[in-house]
Amino acid sequence: MFPRLLKTKLKFKKMPYVNIKITKDGVSSEQKAQLIEGVTTLLQKVLNKNPATTFVIIDEVETDNWGIAGEQVTVRRKREK
Repeated sequence: MFPRLLKTKLKFKKMPYVNIKITKDGVSSEQKAQLIEGVTTLLQKVLNKNPATTFVIIDEVETDNWGIAGEQVTVRRKREK
């Protein structure tokens, strides 16, 4: 392995990476910022992780692409209204 690549891999080996998946339905930028801050703080308090190396990724998924019990969320929500 190249020395530079090896150094990079070792440096970030202990970084927390959190991936939050939510349906895409009106979550504001402010709410996402609160999620990112809250998860980062939680990892710092509970696991003593460094916030500077904590990565939080939020993926928004269209409700047509999210299924529960064999059914699209879009269909379920229309039925529940």
